[in-house]
Amino acid sequence: MRKLIAAINMTLDGFCDHTEMIADDELHRHYSELLSRAGAILYGRKTYQLMEYWPTVVKNPTGNQSTDDFAAIMDNVPKIVFSRTLKNVTWASAKLAARDLNEEVSALKQQPGKDIFVGSPSLIVSLMAMNLIDEYQLCIHPVVAGKGLPLFKHITDRVVLKLIETKTLGSGTIALYYEPATK
Repeated sequence: MRKLIAAINMTLDGFCDHTEMIADDELHRHYSELLSRAGAILYGRKTYQLMEYWPTVVKNPTGNQSTDDFAAIMDNVPKIVFSRTLKNVTWASAKLAARDLNEEVSALKQQPGKDIFVGSPSLIVSLMAMNLIDEYQLCIHPVVAGKGLPLFKHITDRVVLKLIETKTLGSGTIALYYEPATK
């Protein structure tokens, strides 16, 4: 059975805003390694549209190896987009979800293959409520944004996680790996 892994960047004060992160070479290498182990990435509409930037880097490389490598890996990983408003997706490696979130993810987890990653705050919260997330990989950046989209905004019940690994990047960003304390 494949694992469902919530992987996201956050500020120290708990906000998910890509413009606040320290997107240096080491972070791109970290996510390239992570995505090389992905069988699929799940996105909501907003995050999917934000990530549509990366095919432009594939077509017009930046000249920065870690950024260009990340773009290539990101471009190739299959993406499943959950949206009530999008009627089609243009990224060749993306498709719209055919079923509701619970059905789609439950079916994906039963299939053989590499793990499934979810990188949208709204999907992480929804999947958390459904008790479908097997691991959390939270990259906490040493930035206090003061505002933005909080990841756990709509979580009302206490959730206990067990720390299974940490990784510190040169920028001071810390990747925290957790699994649910009880599943």
